[in-house]
Amino acid sequence: VEDQRARWERKRSRTAKELLETEHKYLEQLDLVLTYFVTILKAKGTLKPAVLETIFGPLESLYSASHVLSLHLEKGNLGPGLENFCQSLDLYGRYAENLEQANKTLKEQVRKNKSFRRFKKLQETRPQFQGRELEDLLPLPLQRLQQYKHFFRDLLENTSPDTAEYQKLSKTVKSVCEVSHWVQDIFDKRENSLQLLRIQKLLKGQKTQVLTPGRWYIREGWLLVVPSKGEELKRRMFFLFSDILIAAKPCHPLHLLNSNKLSCQAVYPLHQCSVDKVFGHTWSQGGLLSLSFPHKTLLLMSSNQQEINDWYQSLKAAVR
Repeated sequence: VEDQRARWERKRSRTAKELLETEHKYLEQLDLVLTYFVTILKAKGTLKPAVLETIFGPLESLYSASHVLSLHLEKGNLGPGLENFCQSLDLYGRYAENLEQANKTLKEQVRKNKSFRRFKKLQETRPQFQGRELEDLLPLPLQRLQQYKHFFRDLLENTSPDTAEYQKLSKTVKSVCEVSHWVQDIFDKRENSLQLLRIQKLLKGQKTQVLTPGRWYIREGWLLVVPSKGEELKRRMFFLFSDILIAAKPCHPLHLLNSNKLSCQAVYPLHQCSVDKVFGHTWSQGGLLSLSFPHKTLLLMSSNQQEINDWYQSLKAAVR
């Protein structure tokens, strides 16, 4: 038991030391943004207060919370430091929610506001920035959130469960994980919206509504459609979403407006669909899938075995 405790203590000390060192580095980087951008921009009035708030969000509050945490860590007061830190965790979620708008506003100001553009360029050439731009530094708090998760987990694993500190660490890990899920959910929704928008633009005309609330993009790819009457195979692009499957074919390459677009051929709702592998159970060449809808059966083929298996798994999951 003594040996185990000594091992825990060594690992714990190493983790605590690394947490403090990386916290100092993180604070230095945030300080660059606050000192050379936020403080000076406030004083000069180059940006309107609302624009400044949009670009930098709750960065000053995040800096304060981390600064207090580092002071506690320096004194070895992990328990009180964590209690204080947990109260400010919501700031990371708010920062993530604001980040897309922050980047958009920053781009807009660089394009439209000549004095801000000059100021930004000048600040970024300072040696302290080491060639980094403001855009590189703005995502730092969310990267740090992921690091916190790993550090606090490591500390928890190497803390004796019968101590008061174990309870505080356990609560902190739970809180950090919850905020991480919140942040990840924000990014997933944003990425999904971009995918839906991309596919909407790929399809000719506005007849097929891809942008629908609650719809999730899953996958896409070329598959061969096997016709019911011995006609030749048709190569189609398929887009799979959480509720529908879209089949599309390329527009004519000489079309004036739509040469690089796809024409929607069919939209299959998945709520009454069943999926089966006709062949493709063995590692032979390729495979065939059967999709049964109330008034139609669709046979899809690929010469790539792995691709057919992946499509089968994705379709089963979507239908389920």
